[in-house]
Amino acid sequence: MKLRMLISLAVLVSGAIHLWLWIDGFRDLTVIGPAFLLNVVAAAVIAVLLLAWQHWLPLLLSLGFGASTLVAYLISATVGLFGVHEVWTGFPVVAAEVAEIVAIVGSAVALWHGYRLTSPAQVRHPFAAVHPPRAD
Repeated sequence: MKLRMLISLAVLVSGAIHLWLWIDGFRDLTVIGPAFLLNVVAAAVIAVLLLAWQHWLPLLLSLGFGASTLVAYLISATVGLFGVHEVWTGFPVVAAEVAEIVAIVGSAVALWHGYRLTSPAQVRHPFAAVHPPRAD
């Protein structure tokens, strides 16, 4: 649970930084503005899911969130993304990239750890009855 809390915090930090940047002027950019706002909403939803639902899907979502956000920034900082060319400086850049790396690595570790500890005999079908059938 501690790892999920760390991943949730990392996702929220990334989302908060994108909200800060959106308020600071990115909202005026045609494609990037709505993408930043979508990033904020997705971060909030994923962070809640990570803490409320003990399932592998929120971990996969946080891994995808971190990876897609990091890749989008790397594209923006190298060749440009929708006309935006970012630079590799400043607190928001460093904090967001660290948070996204923590989300990626933490999610991968949690997924691997959960998969490694589950043998096929322990897997219960998600639609199986909560109580096993009675033998009469």
